[in-house]
Amino acid sequence: MSEAIQKAPVSRRKLLATAAGAAAALGAAGLPVLQTAKPAIGEAKLHAEPLIPAQNRGIILYSVRDRISAAPDSTGVPYGFERVLARIAELGYKEVEFAGYTQNTAILGRQITPEEIRKILDDNGLVANGTHTTINAATFQQQMDIAETLGMKNIGTGSDPTGSAYQSDWDAAADLWNTLGAQARERGLRLYTHNHDAAYGFLLDAGPLDANGRPTRSSGIRKLEYFMAKTDAKNVFFELDIYWAYVAQYRFKTFVNSAGKTRIDIFDPILTVANRTKRFPLFHAKDGDRDTSQSAGYVMTPLGEGDINFQQFFETIGEPEFHHANWEMDTAPGGTAEPGRSLAYADLSYDNMSALTVYKR
Repeated sequence: MSEAIQKAPVSRRKLLATAAGAAAALGAAGLPVLQTAKPAIGEAKLHAEPLIPAQNRGIILYSVRDRISAAPDSTGVPYGFERVLARIAELGYKEVEFAGYTQNTAILGRQITPEEIRKILDDNGLVANGTHTTINAATFQQQMDIAETLGMKNIGTGSDPTGSAYQSDWDAAADLWNTLGAQARERGLRLYTHNHDAAYGFLLDAGPLDANGRPTRSSGIRKLEYFMAKTDAKNVFFELDIYWAYVAQYRFKTFVNSAGKTRIDIFDPILTVANRTKRFPLFHAKDGDRDTSQSAGYVMTPLGEGDINFQQFFETIGEPEFHHANWEMDTAPGGTAEPGRSLAYADLSYDNMSALTVYKR
């Protein structure tokens, strides 16, 4: 593992940079436009508070999946749930989001059980705040049993409710999620879905029909916005992946209306949350460098090393005690070539998450 990975500095410039265009949009919408600069000396009775409370700083274990799934080895890097979760706690994280409940069977000579994972969590002072699992009617009760064993309050999936662009499929998804969300609420759980960029594309719900009788144009409604409106706010919740939301902002700017005219519509991840903040208990705090040579418009980086303005995002959406931030970086694992990379990035990202500060009177 390189010295650069071990000792990469906290990038305050990238943490605190303010996007003037975004600030103007927020002001026009009547939302607070934050001041991210350090207050002047002598400014009366200001004090600093963490923007993300310590108890709400988490990590999705997908980011360190290479070490969760690793067999016992001689690298000195933690492997399996017991060792990796102990290291996560040492770094300062208080919460974890699961991305599967299995590890290499060579560690115990069998598969680990949810009960054993819960003991590891408790022994390290960690709380499970959610999971990415398969959500369907057939296995939902079993998945809720596991969630209760692990002590989590949120149960969800890493997939969009449907991959379709058509309104009828989103209607069917909303019906299912309303039903399952009510079941989750009865057991004291919140059901949530996790977005990727495609979910913020536009519905095909207008204009001429194709050979299969399906619409070919759009009314301008975004797919996930439609799903939010069709689902019960008491029973269906969301985990915003901040990186993929900004990718969507880059990718999905125009649609073709029923008359065949191209129309511009700007998607703002901050306003998406701020206008319904209590529907977002969880976030993936995933960062990226702006790179328009890539189709996504960004390339993933450790938190605080990219160009996404997390300071502005979390300060504007408010409700810091309600919101839980899970660091994620899909490309953090270094595999056998760099077995310590994912945990090193977890260390750096925790430091940068902790450095986000809000000044209050």
